[in-house]
Amino acid sequence: MNRARLLIFNAALGPLDYRVPDGMDVRPGSVVVAPLGPRQIVGIVWDPQYLPADSVPESKLRPLIGVLPVPPLKPALMRLIEWTADYYCASMASVARMVISSGGALKGAATMTEYRLTGGMPERMTPQRQAAMEALEGEQATIRELSGIAGVSEGVLRGLVNQGVLEPVEVDCDRPYPRAVANFDVPELSEEQREVADRFVSAVKAHKFAPFLLDGVTGSGKTEVYFEAIAAAIREDRQVLVLLPEIALTEAFLKRFEARFGTAPVLWHSSLKATERRRAWRAIASGEAQVVVGARSALFLPYDRLGLIVVDEAHEISFKQDDGVRYNARDIAVMRARFEELPVILASATPALESLTMADQGIYEKLVLPSRFGGAELPDIATVDLTKEKPPRQCWIAPPLVKALEERLERGEQSLLFLNRRGYAPLTLCRHCGYRFKCPNCSAWLVEHRLSQRLACHHCGLETAPPDACPECGEKDCLVACGPGVERIADEVREILPDARVAVITSDTLNSPEKIAHFITAMEEGAIDVIVGTQLVTKGFHFPELTLVGVIDADLGLEGGDLRAAERTYQQIAQVAGRAGRGDKHGEVLIQTRHPDAPVIAALAAGDRDAFYEAETEARRHAGAPPFGRWAAIIISSEDDKEAREAANRIGASRPMLDDVQILGPAPAPLALLRNRYRYRLLINARRSANVQDVIRQWLGSQQFAPGVRVNVDIDPYSFV
Repeated sequence: MNRARLLIFNAALGPLDYRVPDGMDVRPGSVVVAPLGPRQIVGIVWDPQYLPADSVPESKLRPLIGVLPVPPLKPALMRLIEWTADYYCASMASVARMVISSGGALKGAATMTEYRLTGGMPERMTPQRQAAMEALEGEQATIRELSGIAGVSEGVLRGLVNQGVLEPVEVDCDRPYPRAVANFDVPELSEEQREVADRFVSAVKAHKFAPFLLDGVTGSGKTEVYFEAIAAAIREDRQVLVLLPEIALTEAFLKRFEARFGTAPVLWHSSLKATERRRAWRAIASGEAQVVVGARSALFLPYDRLGLIVVDEAHEISFKQDDGVRYNARDIAVMRARFEELPVILASATPALESLTMADQGIYEKLVLPSRFGGAELPDIATVDLTKEKPPRQCWIAPPLVKALEERLERGEQSLLFLNRRGYAPLTLCRHCGYRFKCPNCSAWLVEHRLSQRLACHHCGLETAPPDACPECGEKDCLVACGPGVERIADEVREILPDARVAVITSDTLNSPEKIAHFITAMEEGAIDVIVGTQLVTKGFHFPELTLVGVIDADLGLEGGDLRAAERTYQQIAQVAGRAGRGDKHGEVLIQTRHPDAPVIAALAAGDRDAFYEAETEARRHAGAPPFGRWAAIIISSEDDKEAREAANRIGASRPMLDDVQILGPAPAPLALLRNRYRYRLLINARRSANVQDVIRQWLGSQQFAPGVRVNVDIDPYSFV
């Protein structure tokens, strides 16, 4: 080809055409360097039929500078980029950025210098040096990365290098990963598990698109079953991608994976160091990485020989991206499998209603594991009516749950209390004047965290120390915590059971792989009696001695404007209930609620999942909600409230009038101020027959907005704040 059209990573510039110099090997998918004014930019060569643009005369084309030493993107991945941009009303440039997500990986083979402790001591010890040496025990990384780990300046670390306390180590950036062995430790499966596993294995060998819904109760061995599909892909010399919704689940998964295949998989998530990210990206692109376990962004990596995708806990809302390209990784996984012609497994004990509907329609093949592995039984579930069994004043654990906790402690068994609310209390106010502590950047209360002695906003990340006096009236010692968070529940447990060893498990306390591994070890060794945790503990963990689960406030998830509140509450409580009685000992679940007759609570207590899903299906069908209708949201924001409101009103005034599309709003968003930006929302409810994306593109395409206004489109939204 003598000319090339480039997709560049600046959507505002659009596609650009260049001349291909003689002898330069360029094809669609090649990653190249091109001139743009005085600068050099990176772009991807694209087939013009998929990326239309105005034609530029040959005489005006500038030549490409070079081709980067990475494999060209495969056609299937390029089609996925196009589809994702089209479906989610995003630019192709923003989607492509997720593919080329490691700038260092584009530079070719290289070595680099990392540093590690030698065991020596500096001539003069300072507090900063002491802190750095303690924090860097067992670490090896670049000076910049070690600085972040230790929380000290790079100058402190360079001083330690000069003193011989840190030594340089030359590292091959692309050193190979250990090889997984398909038959390393093959488990003995039950008859039910073997039947499902055999179906997966045959699908992997067929090399064809095959979407599966693996619907198995908690503890049924879903992981062991899809491990057999992974083993089949390894034997076929095909790559595997396993998506997990939380990085906290990775440690438990890694232990099971290494026991089965003899080595750890390749990891991909936002906490990787730059060197780890570069190494993983290049191994994936070359085909050397056999199995990749990662967060949703791993979906867009340029796999060389992808043969299987697994989405574990596929119902989880954390698979939905809430900023940038607002994609749902569960749906993108199915589309990538379709473009690549390979099987995809959606595994869950509480599948999303959309997935169940696809299975009912025959689009997905549904495979069921109806019972727990090894004869373990599902736990008994009962409700505690808080209108009758009231906890003492300023307490939140009702007498029946207190009694159950005492019994477990006497028997040496473990308990789990679930409350999906981080911190000590969701609201702090002044008892003298009623002043409430609010975030200055968001329309949200500041949450008290007593473990870290901070008031924090869970939306923008602002943290501040609690003041000694009320900032409004100046009164001292007048601040009152209102309502419970997990830290407050943990304090209550310690008062009730002073001998119990209590652990608070949230994203604040389990914020590193080392802390997660320590928690798992402590549970397995019986060093923890009671866990008090958020949704982080509702999935993925397997503790045979955990026999009691108490849900502190089952009604919490039903409050607010979440249009999927009932389904989400059912999934969350069913998942946390599934942590009980996973070994030889029988489990019990107590659900505290003020509304025991609410359909979702009654279905949980009766263990009647089918009845809940049938009722929810009919409610969705009646409302024209997904999967029987379409939702889309338009979010308008600006640092100036008047500017945002006027833009929202202008969009609302120009709304299209269509029979199969209903448009609600504009209205201030429930979270009307977020990170210093004022926000307004419109909600679109459309029939399945409507092409919502085209409607939105034509509607917004003719609009002109002030420079400070942002307009975001969220197709199939999960967040309504």
